[in-house]
Amino acid sequence: MKKSADHFQRIGLVGNAEKSACAASVRAAARLIRRTGRTVVCDRITATLANLKCAVAPDTAALARGVDLLVVFGGDGTMLHTARQIAGSKTPMLGVNIGGLGFLTAVPSDEIPTALKLLWQGKFRLEARALIEAAGTGHGKRFRATALNDIVISRGAASRLIALDVSVNGEPITRYRCDGLIVSSPTGSTAYSLAAGGAIVLPTAEVFVLTPICPHALSNRSIILPLSATLRVKAVKTEPATFLNADGQIVGELANGDEVTIRRSQSTVRLVHLADGSFLEALRRKLHWRGTYL
Repeated sequence: MKKSADHFQRIGLVGNAEKSACAASVRAAARLIRRTGRTVVCDRITATLANLKCAVAPDTAALARGVDLLVVFGGDGTMLHTARQIAGSKTPMLGVNIGGLGFLTAVPSDEIPTALKLLWQGKFRLEARALIEAAGTGHGKRFRATALNDIVISRGAASRLIALDVSVNGEPITRYRCDGLIVSSPTGSTAYSLAAGGAIVLPTAEVFVLTPICPHALSNRSIILPLSATLRVKAVKTEPATFLNADGQIVGELANGDEVTIRRSQSTVRLVHLADGSFLEALRRKLHWRGTYL
């Protein structure tokens, strides 16, 4: 661990420009990093947001290529956006939470000094997180999208059911009549999938979580599938409109007969976890679980 900590000499800072509170946290972190003799680098948006004079990269992908560690300020949405931009990079990310509930942001904003001290002392671990990808055709246009949390196929604004035929490794599961379908990565099990009634799984588990949204059949329940599986989803009723989203971002609209293939991506992202934290501890704290536990 100590060797990895010594390797962190060029630190990239990424802030969410839509969160004004990020500016002060970015500046505070930059001061602390510079005091250790390390170099601070930002993307253009973050440098402008925090009014920092430092080396500047044109975008987040370029920033990741030129630093040893990315410190990302915002919420889980900022982490998801950054993860998609640097997918496949070996540069690890440490998330600083500016705002509310967050499972990807490991450090509360008021604990930045303590977090950096632990980091320099080598008291952390690196964890690889699987990405998932969707590829297919929507209204004759090819698309491909990568997500850290989930791929969601859902209806538009009209409150009518859509129909989706789903198979795994070529074997049919069922035809879902529902508001939509969430295909979650292990990381995404605590996001939309959890809100829709899906199971919580450890983020290092090698599984998909397949969760229908408001299914018409009460027997339709969330399913755990191996992450090595290949899922195919065919839109068979797209009135109202049916959309495919990756981590909450619209990728495209599906027409009747359009198919989407969802599988594990060859790319991963690496997250930094400090020595005093764990996923189960985060569940207890962030979901306000109470009672006796061993």
